[in-house]
Amino acid sequence: MGRFIHRVMSGKYRIELDELALRLVLDALENRAKSLDKTAAYLFTGESPPNFILEVCSDAEEAILVARYYRSIIAKIKKQRRTQL
Repeated sequence: MGRFIHRVMSGKYRIELDELALRLVLDALENRAKSLDKTAAYLFTGESPPNFILEVCSDAEEAILVARYYRSIIAKIKKQRRTQL
């Protein structure tokens, strides 16, 4: 993943997914965020949880920032989903 750089992107996209695809995308994003949380904890403590695969990032702070960013995407998707129900 390299150094995480937060950039403001100018483009916005409208993507249509069925319910199953949307749930899979949200699940994948949450799993990546959890994995990044574990990576940050490992980088801070040196203790590895069972069945743990280290995410590629520069340091613990980057792992935390990327996990936060993933969760902000999840929140945006869920908010848009609620407005369509």
